[in-house]
Amino acid sequence: MQAMTTAMTFADLAPAAAEIFLAVAACAILLIDAFLPEAKRGLSFVLAIIALAGAAWATSMVAVPGRTIALYGHFVADPMGTVLKLFAYGAAAVALLYSRDYLAKRGLMRGEYLVLALFVVMGIQVIISAGSLLSLYLGIEIMSLSLYAMVAFDRDNGIAAESAMKYFVLGAIASGTLLYGMSILYGVTGTILLAGLAGAVQGGEASSIGLLLGLAFIVVGVAFKFGAVPFHMWLPDVYHGSPTAVTLFIGSVPKIASFALAFRLLAEGLGGAVDAWRDMLIVLAVLSMTIGNVVAIAQTNIKRMLAYSTISHVGFILLGILAGNAVGYRAAMFYTLTYVIMATGGFGVVLLMSRKGFEAEQLDDYKGLNRRSPWFAFVMLLMMFGMAGVPPTVGFWAKVQVISAVLDIGLTWLAALAVLLSVIGAYYYLRIVKLMYFDEATGREPLEAGGAFRLVLSLNGLAVLAIGLFPGLLLLVCAHVLP
Repeated sequence: MQAMTTAMTFADLAPAAAEIFLAVAACAILLIDAFLPEAKRGLSFVLAIIALAGAAWATSMVAVPGRTIALYGHFVADPMGTVLKLFAYGAAAVALLYSRDYLAKRGLMRGEYLVLALFVVMGIQVIISAGSLLSLYLGIEIMSLSLYAMVAFDRDNGIAAESAMKYFVLGAIASGTLLYGMSILYGVTGTILLAGLAGAVQGGEASSIGLLLGLAFIVVGVAFKFGAVPFHMWLPDVYHGSPTAVTLFIGSVPKIASFALAFRLLAEGLGGAVDAWRDMLIVLAVLSMTIGNVVAIAQTNIKRMLAYSTISHVGFILLGILAGNAVGYRAAMFYTLTYVIMATGGFGVVLLMSRKGFEAEQLDDYKGLNRRSPWFAFVMLLMMFGMAGVPPTVGFWAKVQVISAVLDIGLTWLAALAVLLSVIGAYYYLRIVKLMYFDEATGREPLEAGGAFRLVLSLNGLAVLAIGLFPGLLLLVCAHVLP
């Protein structure tokens, strides 16, 4: 019998060049930062941005026009993965740029924080390119463990420590649930590769009862990572208790991983069981849109308000995924990418309003912002209009795409409910606009931010408007990578 070769060649590792580069870069930054004097800690920040740029370059260099399987089926390189990774690098770089001054003024801009952020991005890379249940779970744990540490990074903040503990405990339960579902699927199909799983499901080889049981646990795990109701209990407390810079990071970049996780597991691995998981996602979407929008109205803390806003947006993303076809997946991807842009900008304005000794967390802190800074009040208006789905911002087209996908599969009642809840949700976004433009300012302190922060935040706001006016390019990209 001929011996099986297990030697790995350069060609096997080439598709994962960006992941390897980022892992090495993160370790190098950790070592370099340990020898840097306090006055030169800014170098670590520069190196982190360079690492993200290098990962983007590596991803572009190994990009393939089709679908490539590597590492014995555990790694998938495809155009969708390339686009999602590039967006993740960009969102992470912008989030770190927004956070730099905030963290520095509070003594938190240390190399360990940057390394954790890079490992979050590396976990997202692994999830995006996962070709098996094993690599998916590995990516989830790399990302999640780094996020837990980021939430608790301010060791002197008891609220942050409490939030991290809640996040860790509930995250461990969700990870266990997801892992249990994966083990059931392995038991009924005999494979951990997503391609083999898809073949077993479509070929009817898997036990229907075992498949449904495993599927139920899988959906629970995915719902937790998304923050969908009723598995949302961690999200408002973590958003509220974390330092605002960490809230910005958690509220934007990992959403790309959540979409990739749902797509790889449900669309690619379990696409043959769409009728089974569609009903589950309908329940999650309806509950998320309803509770997210209604409870957000009662919030007076902007971080908690944006947390419930995130929950409602998760419901809209699930509308695209539950369609179970290419049109729906494109709509969900488009919604996810545009939401990341809007969330990054929204939390960026919250950071802009904050200063040492003052966190701009209460809605009343935004009163009269137009008189203090007309331009950044306009930027915040664009973010709020975008999240509310008001034309001509990109949020309008995002909602149109997912609602159209639901209409295409005949769920008219669900589309009508989504429209109604969008109108209800507009109230709390427009309340921010009312406070900024029609109420008297509670303070006259100048906004403390560097030129780079102001420039990138301005471009962030203009991107929400520009993509809304010309959505065709991003829609074309989504259609190209998900044909």
